[in-house]
Amino acid sequence: MGTTAEMDITKTTSYAEDKKSVTEGHMVVCSPAGNREPDSLRNLDEDEIKRLNKNLVRKIDSYILPTIGILYILNYVDRQNLSAAKLGTLLEDLNMTTQQFATAISILFVGYLPFQIPSNLIITRIPRPGMYICLAVTVWGAISAATSAVNTYGQLLAVRAILGMVEAVFFPGAIYYLSAWYTKKELGKRFAGLYIAQQVGNAFGGLFAAAILTLDGKHGIAGWRWLFIIEGSATVGVGIICACFMPEFPHNTRMLSQTERDLAVWRVESEAGAAEGTENESVLRSFAQALSDPKLLLLIFCNLLSQGQGSIANYFPTLVSSLGYSSTITLLLTAPPYILAGFVYYGIMFVSDRRNTAYPLILGCISIAIAMYIIPMATESTGARYFSMMLLPFASVGPQILLYKTINLHLARPVTKRAAASALVNAIGGTSNIWTSYLYYAGPHYFAAFGTLTACALLFAVTITIYRWLVLRENRRLDSNDPTQIAKVIKKGVTPEMVDLNWRYEMY
Repeated sequence: MGTTAEMDITKTTSYAEDKKSVTEGHMVVCSPAGNREPDSLRNLDEDEIKRLNKNLVRKIDSYILPTIGILYILNYVDRQNLSAAKLGTLLEDLNMTTQQFATAISILFVGYLPFQIPSNLIITRIPRPGMYICLAVTVWGAISAATSAVNTYGQLLAVRAILGMVEAVFFPGAIYYLSAWYTKKELGKRFAGLYIAQQVGNAFGGLFAAAILTLDGKHGIAGWRWLFIIEGSATVGVGIICACFMPEFPHNTRMLSQTERDLAVWRVESEAGAAEGTENESVLRSFAQALSDPKLLLLIFCNLLSQGQGSIANYFPTLVSSLGYSSTITLLLTAPPYILAGFVYYGIMFVSDRRNTAYPLILGCISIAIAMYIIPMATESTGARYFSMMLLPFASVGPQILLYKTINLHLARPVTKRAAASALVNAIGGTSNIWTSYLYYAGPHYFAAFGTLTACALLFAVTITIYRWLVLRENRRLDSNDPTQIAKVIKKGVTPEMVDLNWRYEMY
């Protein structure tokens, strides 16, 4: 490689320099001896590479983000529409108790959680992950629509369990899929975009539900049945359309030219030594590596506690209904907190990407959440309680975005390990959605729910602090240049290629 190319994109800076913020779309990557530029890039000067990379990021965004965002909106709408249906005549029509409804909510996760791990291992081995995800969307839309036909509590449980199995494909698959396309300086805001889509689904899902429930009795069909028919059918149609636009992995996508494909693969390789389609690591070996990594175990526990806090999304219409308004007003009041959360998510990840930080942002969200849990337990004031509800969605769920960014940057290699780690964290952490479903009773104070979530938040703060200590210790070992110390780090998940790249655990 000539000297011009070396000046263009070879990084020989220290770890301190690596932590500086980088303008998005610019290349600041390593190029060790075993990871030289593709032939198609070697004759390009610095300005040409910067321009090509900027255009590439813009092109990736225009294809991937709208598609993934729309699918995630539908994912959350279809998952949460049972909570909205409760505000109709669902309980009366199916002769269900409040406790049985809690079981109907939680049963989805019985199918959802265990199927995430094999699904995410499969997605690393198939050449068309976009088609795989869209196929799952189409199938779960059909299952969601079929919920309208249930006539008994047992039938509802069966449909919800099957729905969870199919929906297991999407979220961990989408997290892994995004990490295959974006660099560490770009990934945070794309994860934020995913969570913003979630909040749009929550906000407008409530508005759509309010409108659809007014169809109650039309053609002899209950409003809650119309809810499942319309939203499920829409998901089927959108899933089919998105399959035509969603690109595959960088190395085999048809939306890019050969030069763009080379750059898309190389810029990911240059940060961690490998990209999708460039490794042949055994799936089972990668799964075992993930389970043996103590950092992953801590992150799993952190996400377990974080998702316990995030369980308020499953019962948010119920919390808002405790304010005493009608069903329609209640659904309308659920929208502003989710809209606010979307803006805050973007702000959190903008700061995380720009400042290369996560730990203080996580602690900030936890602190706000604890204060907001205390308010509804301490007062019956409508204004104070709705104020807490305005902040709870972003404060409770915000740390999850930072955790998924941490997973994909700290457990980068091999790529199948990263996929397994994402699925394990989401699957095991998601078990919180089962047991927390039985906490939301005795409103308006909901002492059991908010007391438990306060304990989760405090324990989360302690655990993430222990994780921070652990990764800072690993960085000190890498900085020591002592082969014995570096060998200890390699034994716990860092590859020799990553060491050659001057790789470090960042953001903490």
